[in-house]
Amino acid sequence: MRYANKSASAGFTLIELMIAIGIVAILVAMAVPAYQNYSVRSKVTECINNSAVAKVQVSEYRQSLGSWPPAASDAGLESAGISFFCNGFTNYDSSTGGFAIDVNETSVDLGIVGQISPLMTPTSTSALIINWNCSPGATSPANLKYLPATCRGS
Repeated sequence: MRYANKSASAGFTLIELMIAIGIVAILVAMAVPAYQNYSVRSKVTECINNSAVAKVQVSEYRQSLGSWPPAASDAGLESAGISFFCNGFTNYDSSTGGFAIDVNETSVDLGIVGQISPLMTPTSTSALIINWNCSPGATSPANLKYLPATCRGS
């Protein structure tokens, strides 16, 4: 009788499986924080994008009447209920037409400490073309990473 020599392995050893699980755990540990930051940044960007209507209203007022709206209500800026992640627009400045976006930090992420409040400021050219600039405003330094790159001021 001939016995076949079974020297070929039919599966993975325990050490090989443990190494594979360790590699997967390291990759997950690196990916989860990056995903959380991305998620917060996308919610803050939603608030900034929701300011488009307010920017158009302020711009139209300036182009039609030649001055910035005297009050936030004249500019059409809502102070509440913009979206789930955005409380509204605050700190309207009638001398510049600028306003702050009040991000609802609790809705965005429970772990956020400090304020996220980017500032939208218009600039008017001689041809009455209005360009909007985003700056950090009253955003806490620790939360600047959640703002879009165009709003970080760097």
